[in-house]
Amino acid sequence: MSDLDNSLDWLAALKWDADGMIPAIAQDESGRVVMFAWMNRESLQETVTSGHAVYWSRSRKRLWRKGEESGHFQKVKAIRTDCDGDVLLLAIEQVGGIACHTGRESCFFNELQGERWLPADPVLKDPKEIYK
Repeated sequence: MSDLDNSLDWLAALKWDADGMIPAIAQDESGRVVMFAWMNRESLQETVTSGHAVYWSRSRKRLWRKGEESGHFQKVKAIRTDCDGDVLLLAIEQVGGIACHTGRESCFFNELQGERWLPADPVLKDPKEIYK
């Protein structure tokens, strides 16, 4: 049983929060979750149209075309939603292999070790080289 109303337009069927946002998880071809971000209707529509991930930057208050500064784009292979229609899962190809602004493959690189969060994944590229 799904709470997703398939009789509605594809955008209207989704459950947007009070700010018009929906959480989006980007997962690479290996199944690894590489990042989490927010999307609004405009960013999701552009993602579908362009085939490249476009998010909404809450800090910059504008569309964030993943890779626009770093060159590390995300080609979107498929978009899924959960049974409630309140979370998106983007199956992506991470161009350049780096999803995180810290120069790592994934934004989920900190691991709880004892009572501390410690980096568990290496930096593959110096962020100063990525963002000039």
